[in-house]
Amino acid sequence: MKKSTYLAGAIVAVSIAMSAATRSDKAELSRNLDIFSSVVKNLQTEYVDTIDANKTIRTAIDMMLMELDPYTEYIPEDEQEAFRSISTGEYGGIGSYIMRRKDNNVYISDPYDNSPARKAGLRAGDLIIAIDGDTVLGWTTDKVSNRLRGQSGTTVNLLIKRPYVEDSIKTISVEREKIAIHPVPYYGVIHDSIGYIDVTTFSDKTYPEVKAALLDLKSNPKVNTIMLDLRSNGGGVLDGAVDLVSLFVPKGTEVLRTRGKGQVNERVYKTTNKPVDVDIPLVVLVNSGSASASEIVAGSLQDLDRAVIVGRRSFGKGLVQSSRPLPYNGLLKVTIAKYYIPSGRLIQAIDYSHRNEDGSVGRIPDSLTHEFKTNAGRIVRDGGGIKPDVEVELPDGSRLLYNIMADNWAFDYANKYSATHDSIAPATDFEVTDEMFEDFKAFIDPEQFNYDKVCDTMLDDLEKVAKTEGYLNDETKAQIEVLRGLMKHNLGDDLDNNRKEVSEVLAAEIISRYYGDRGEVIQSLKHDYDVEAALKMLNTPGEYKRLLSPQK
Repeated sequence: MKKSTYLAGAIVAVSIAMSAATRSDKAELSRNLDIFSSVVKNLQTEYVDTIDANKTIRTAIDMMLMELDPYTEYIPEDEQEAFRSISTGEYGGIGSYIMRRKDNNVYISDPYDNSPARKAGLRAGDLIIAIDGDTVLGWTTDKVSNRLRGQSGTTVNLLIKRPYVEDSIKTISVEREKIAIHPVPYYGVIHDSIGYIDVTTFSDKTYPEVKAALLDLKSNPKVNTIMLDLRSNGGGVLDGAVDLVSLFVPKGTEVLRTRGKGQVNERVYKTTNKPVDVDIPLVVLVNSGSASASEIVAGSLQDLDRAVIVGRRSFGKGLVQSSRPLPYNGLLKVTIAKYYIPSGRLIQAIDYSHRNEDGSVGRIPDSLTHEFKTNAGRIVRDGGGIKPDVEVELPDGSRLLYNIMADNWAFDYANKYSATHDSIAPATDFEVTDEMFEDFKAFIDPEQFNYDKVCDTMLDDLEKVAKTEGYLNDETKAQIEVLRGLMKHNLGDDLDNNRKEVSEVLAAEIISRYYGDRGEVIQSLKHDYDVEAALKMLNTPGEYKRLLSPQK
């Protein structure tokens, strides 16, 4: 028996046990668990090769849980620090994003604002060679991250190689601190009268930080609208979402209900805090990356007719997880309920309980969704995330821009620029000049630039089909070659033709080197399609009120 066959058998056995549990047949569950245990013991003693029990059993557990949904997972003791940091927003470490590049080495990608990493002098682009004397070249990001984390107050020594400087090899000592992940990296007044608050996650710190930002913005007499940016906010702590909603609705307002197994497992969540403002016009930005707690906020404010939602349909996660202790200090994060926002709708977009024959799952089609009504009688639907009141269509993405970002050309150029320039203009005023743009064009090596071969591949396929169908003669070959010539890339021309978009990407990377996350957000808001759509809506007399009223 091959090792892969053993794994398959183990997984099937555990899956059978799980299936039995759902039928509440304790005898069958016990029988299948005995079978699984016996299979493992026999393989441990009889199988021809040595079996890594931890690895194989973990694989069986992970595969079993994967059959349920992506959010139910087993978390062993050595992986729990990252899990707990999601709810607390804190962990012990140096405070920096890291990334693994194509050379299979790990680099500093973005030190947090005011973090130990930034204060010690670590920069984006630094190659991590060794940690406390141990070489880490070739390590995964998870392995490097585990070595960088540690108790607050301890010191970690990093041997790094810095690009674009003379003395490139440096040893940098960083004293670890308790790193607080701030859910509000930026807030401020945009377009003279809009109080903008960027919310990136939901933790214990989300409510106090958003409240502080809101109170500060409201103290500005020019602010007459609040904009919450929940785009690409994947969620977090459910209570943080309820608390955030409480800032804008009367105390005691129902935000959601969760329903688990059986009617007795229904729980109602109502706001318990005194609101800050129940009348100020409110806009919430969402996109396909807005999930879970973000959807609770956006969906409940929509159902309560308290905010106009702008952007693109949200992700569609209406499942609630809770952690349960396991033997040997493990944790099981398990889906215990579904949540329903004030109109009564469930926004879960994927039905994991009904799978296709191949095991795959798909989104619930619009034809199978149901109508619900907001407090004011507006029609909303379930089963597919939160559909914005103002839908914004983004322009098609450029493959050129994708390659510039994916292959780190803008990232590396920003590192080169910051290594040779001590300062730049304030983030609000910074622009990519003609000189900088030409310098970036010269920085990119055309021989190393990874163009996507989409057109070439399609022409190759066309040539094969023409040959198969009998149309490939000298004339068609010549015409295909003409097309190849017309579609040949010229990097300089492509960059010039996409200068506006390329400059925006460059500016964001460069500004982040000097002004961190705050500066990057400021730059992104200069050319933001969703903000512009919201501004157009707000500047159209009566449009905000019309969108929150039932359609006649």
